[in-house]
Amino acid sequence: MLDKFGAHSGGVPVSSAELQLKLTDNKSKLAAGMESGAGKKLIEISGPALSKRKLLVGLDLLCLVLASIPFFACELKAVSPYRRGFICGDPSITYPYLHREVISDELLITGGIIITGLTIAFGECYRVRFRGVSSKAFVRNVYVSCLYKELGCFLFGCCVGQSLTNMAKLSVGRLRPHFLSVCGVTYASLNCTPGTYVATVSCRQPDHRLEEEARKSFFSGHASFAMYTMLYLAFYLQARLTWRGARLLRPALQFFLILLAVYTGLTRISDYRHHPSDVVTGYIQGALTAYWVAFHISSMFKSTSSDLSPTETLDTPLSPHHTVC
Repeated sequence: MLDKFGAHSGGVPVSSAELQLKLTDNKSKLAAGMESGAGKKLIEISGPALSKRKLLVGLDLLCLVLASIPFFACELKAVSPYRRGFICGDPSITYPYLHREVISDELLITGGIIITGLTIAFGECYRVRFRGVSSKAFVRNVYVSCLYKELGCFLFGCCVGQSLTNMAKLSVGRLRPHFLSVCGVTYASLNCTPGTYVATVSCRQPDHRLEEEARKSFFSGHASFAMYTMLYLAFYLQARLTWRGARLLRPALQFFLILLAVYTGLTRISDYRHHPSDVVTGYIQGALTAYWVAFHISSMFKSTSSDLSPTETLDTPLSPHHTVC
């Protein structure tokens, strides 16, 4: 009797295949209704979430400004360096003052920021254009989102590194190798006893700014900045340059970047601007800052498991399919 009813329900013959199709249809409509409800809920919470993300961007910019305060305090001469004395007869501060530098401040800053910044910008744009990178930032433009994240981390490291350098210069007040030449005095004119400590000296240098700069030897800002920018770029190439066509291309590029950073620091010794220990300390500080920013602040080496669903395959940072910025 049940068979007859199933076959002739309502006077219309219904096959088991048609009945299965109707059941599947109903399930699809129910699932679609649930998804539309979830979509409405997502739209409702997107407003507060959007405001929160904008607030976090403002907080990022505030942190960037705060990290750069010591740097600008030194560059704008708002704080004077510690006035350290010297040992009479110390030969390390008797070198001549050379007006021309091999690598000037302008060349250092321009070269470091342009080389590293343009490479990062090109690399991120390439990833967005050819690797299908996606972003969960509130900025709809994926190019802007990726550039903001990577360049923002790089610039933050620049501010932190140079602020640490200038804080050390102002606090220590170590005399540069050309201090006596800039000051316009000699040990003979001072009439001091060799081996005794000279606490104060009246310089004959009419330009007070040159005398203050001669008291900022420790540690080398050129060495720290060059090492930070070039080593950070080497880390970026390690994470993003995944082409396997030439096995030695990436190591060769990284070697020349580090070589450029080391050369920049060595010129500060030959220009009599810094002592060797100042340059070595600058190398260490720049390298540590680059490592800290690249591995603990930037997302270039970070896992993207939080951005992927359980069914998606998680790629390593060195994978060419690492597509979440």
